[in-house]
Amino acid sequence: MKSKTTAAILAFFLGGIGIHKFYLGQSIQGIFYILFCWTFIPAILAFFQFFGLIFMSDHSFNVKYNNGF
Repeated sequence: MKSKTTAAILAFFLGGIGIHKFYLGQSIQGIFYILFCWTFIPAILAFFQFFGLIFMSDHSFNVKYNNGF
């Protein structure tokens, strides 16, 4: 079961290379983050995703990433 806190921490510290995407099971997006990390665009996206994860309710996170559990 994936943790919202862990995903947010990964997005903040390692989001520029897409580690949070791999953790959340979105491997294709994670690969794109790695391929384009030199542009810093993935780092900017990860920064906003960090806040999206922080402010997302536990229920919404579980429905989206933990198959509703």
